[in-house]
Amino acid sequence: MRTLILLALVGLGAQLVDGSLGMAYGVTSTTLLLAIGTNPAAASATVHLAEIGTTLASGASHWRFGNVDWRVVARIGIPGAIGAFAGATFLSSLSTEIAGPVMSVILLGLGLYVLLRFTVQGLPARSDKPLRRRFLTPLGLVAGFMDATGGGGWGPVGTPAILASGRMEPRKVIGSIDTSEFFVAIAASVGFFVGLSGAGIDVTWVLALLIGGLIAAPIAAWLVRLVPPRVLGSAVGGVIVLTNSRTLLGSDWIAATDGVQIAVYVVLWVGWAAAVAWSVRAYRLDKAVEAARSQEPEADSVSV
Repeated sequence: MRTLILLALVGLGAQLVDGSLGMAYGVTSTTLLLAIGTNPAAASATVHLAEIGTTLASGASHWRFGNVDWRVVARIGIPGAIGAFAGATFLSSLSTEIAGPVMSVILLGLGLYVLLRFTVQGLPARSDKPLRRRFLTPLGLVAGFMDATGGGGWGPVGTPAILASGRMEPRKVIGSIDTSEFFVAIAASVGFFVGLSGAGIDVTWVLALLIGGLIAAPIAAWLVRLVPPRVLGSAVGGVIVLTNSRTLLGSDWIAATDGVQIAVYVVLWVGWAAAVAWSVRAYRLDKAVEAARSQEPEADSVSV
């Protein structure tokens, strides 16, 4: 029962982050399942089964708040589903000894990307040019494959790529990515059932993650208008990097001594704290600049 409650809380927290940031539900949830010893393919399958319900609820909530561009959903969701099915069958064919470190490497890379992307760059400027199919189709294929093999990756790959284009406002990028992930979750789940025949998948764990995610989905769709994505991205990226570094350092691939592990953890903790502090500072500076600009017309009218 304690494990189920913990999983429900993880699902709730992960969905709050995912619905607000457009990424990290799968990465966060899969990272936890791997940390408690779950088979990599079964962990990804469990998360994707839960995501069928959470992405449906999240998509409906984002649609209600006007955060969804349905053309983008269709153009990236269908190739994403194809990539996810391929990734799920590929991961299912790997042995546990190989799949565990491989997934941790993928998750670590995604965590570093999220951490650096939001700490260093923040959010890009917008452009009014439309997103084209020749950009969204390969993006969907790659993101879907990464999502299934890494237990998460649809958001970390898709959201920053579309944000970087500057062709959609952030809330619509997040809403469209979350909504299109429904197709990815279904395709990945089918791929895992084909590859695993249901072995290693605990339905109660799926339900626990699902319940937490369903509670958080409408809250996250509302919070996306309020929470600073830059700070949240730095915080979540650090969690993912720390957790998967721990898995890799203790694996047979590295087998680091206790002294080395402690030294690495200290460096990571210091770097993570600095990244979050930098993002908070940058966010406050941006808000101060916006406030100053908003007061300029008033000052001009008074002088006149």
